[in-house]
Amino acid sequence: METLKFGYRYFKKDLFISIVAEILSFTGILAELLLPLLSGILIDHVIQSTAPDKGDPGIFGFLLSGRFGEVHSKKLFFSVAAVFMTMVLVRIILIYIRDLIQEKVGLHLETALRYATYDKLMELDSDTIGAYNSGELLQILNSDTIMFKELFSHRIPYFGDSLFMLLANILLIASIDVSFILIPLVMSPLLIVAVIKFKKMAKANFKTIRSTGSHLNLITQENIGGVRIVRSFVNEEHEKQKFNKVNQELCDSNIKQTDLTANFELTFNVIRQIAYVGTIVVGAILVIKGDLTVGYILASSSYVVRLMSDINSVNNNIFNMQQQTVAGLELRKFMAKTSRTPDTGNDVLHTDTPNIELKDVCLDIDGQRILNNITLSVPYGKKVGIVGETGSGKSVLIKTLLRIKDISSGSIMIDGHDIKEYSLNRLRDMFACVFQDVFLFSNTIESNIAFGRPYADQNLIKEAAVHARADGFIRQLDERYQTIIGERGIGISGGQKQRISIARCFLKNSPVFILDDSTSALDVNTEKLLMDEIHTNYSEKTLIITAHRFSSVTDCDEILYMKDGRITERGTFDELMRRNGDFAKVYRIQTEQKEQREE
Repeated sequence: METLKFGYRYFKKDLFISIVAEILSFTGILAELLLPLLSGILIDHVIQSTAPDKGDPGIFGFLLSGRFGEVHSKKLFFSVAAVFMTMVLVRIILIYIRDLIQEKVGLHLETALRYATYDKLMELDSDTIGAYNSGELLQILNSDTIMFKELFSHRIPYFGDSLFMLLANILLIASIDVSFILIPLVMSPLLIVAVIKFKKMAKANFKTIRSTGSHLNLITQENIGGVRIVRSFVNEEHEKQKFNKVNQELCDSNIKQTDLTANFELTFNVIRQIAYVGTIVVGAILVIKGDLTVGYILASSSYVVRLMSDINSVNNNIFNMQQQTVAGLELRKFMAKTSRTPDTGNDVLHTDTPNIELKDVCLDIDGQRILNNITLSVPYGKKVGIVGETGSGKSVLIKTLLRIKDISSGSIMIDGHDIKEYSLNRLRDMFACVFQDVFLFSNTIESNIAFGRPYADQNLIKEAAVHARADGFIRQLDERYQTIIGERGIGISGGQKQRISIARCFLKNSPVFILDDSTSALDVNTEKLLMDEIHTNYSEKTLIITAHRFSSVTDCDEILYMKDGRITERGTFDELMRRNGDFAKVYRIQTEQKEQREE
């Protein structure tokens, strides 16, 4: 029920038109259900040599008034045929209109669900998103939205249609002879027992199909993204076997579902045939006794078969709803997730010259202390370098400034305000970041550079590329700034990717530049030229740079050396070298290694 309430939030705007579609559907169904009565009149009053003494023509009695032809006349035949064709045409038109409406409603719902799930994806923090693998996220944002919209656009309306047909059939059968209702009543418990049994097995199997499909998505995506690694390790056969195993599991699950459906249909068909034969037997007895005409026995048998089909349709819809319900449940769980970094700040609060102050900042993740009593003052325009061992907490410290991770204790202030007082958009707009894990979109180089300012002038884009030392190699490409890069485009080197990403940072032109080990793929000379560009063209900006190569931070106003989440050394380059601590030792080792490589 909660899953239905969740879906109704997105469906309710189309509720009125959906009700109209259902009314049209009921009218079309009623037109179809009345056709056997016309067939009965055709047999009893047109085809048979003698008109029956008994048999109430019901709603179509007007056809036997004489105005539309005498019994056994061609005029009566054409009159009945005309009404029959009119009813068929009405049904076709109404069902056609209903189907169009349902498809449009379904597309509206699917689109709304995609908007909602994508907005949630953008809202959630990285740790919450990290709890899902990419295959699961693709399953939720794509397959589950399609599956769940089917519940509202098709499955529930069809369920309503089946119930309406069931009730209408019962009334029509009762209007002919109540005896015919006994057979479906006797057979219904058998059908209900079968449905309950198959429903339980289907729901469990649908969950298996969904999880296996998600796993297959993950493997496929990983192999697309990691194709170079797979090939470089000559590991294609292993990946094929891994894919084939999951693919076969998905195939087996779908085959099992097919078997379940086939067994259910077989069970139903046996029950339906028993009901049909029973109807013929009861009808024959009534005809022999003179209580029923031949036309009405055929109409009654048709209604009984339909009644059994309606019972099956009701149960079949319940049976098939399991898959949509599982998809809806996963969607509801995803949409119920809350970000560990709530956006509760003031969107008005902003500054163009942020002065950053960290005091006794600590961060615990899963019970482990990652940052320990970090205190740091970064007035606007200061250049700060952060170095240290792998896992020392450099990148995590950067993430706390952006509230990608919220600190456990202490405070981070900007111009005297806790960063939680700023809205996330306002806070993150103060920073232009280049992360160590460079990501470029499958688009033009120009679009990638202009990601932070989509409508930037081309001259500004080129200027940012020049400052990032990227314009040179871009001009050597055939399409230059219009060259498509990323997954679907040409391959470019790691250093080129970093320079495009740095150009993106420069173009955004935020007050604070953050370079998180973002020059590691550059040669020393290019890195030196790049740092000179920053000091020359962006001298007024605050710069926070983390690096494994200590030469990257030698010109910074203050250098922090981190170890085990603590700042163990701090000062200018000259001060740290005179101190002869860990920073000086590592710097000398790196310098010697560089000199040896040059020799």
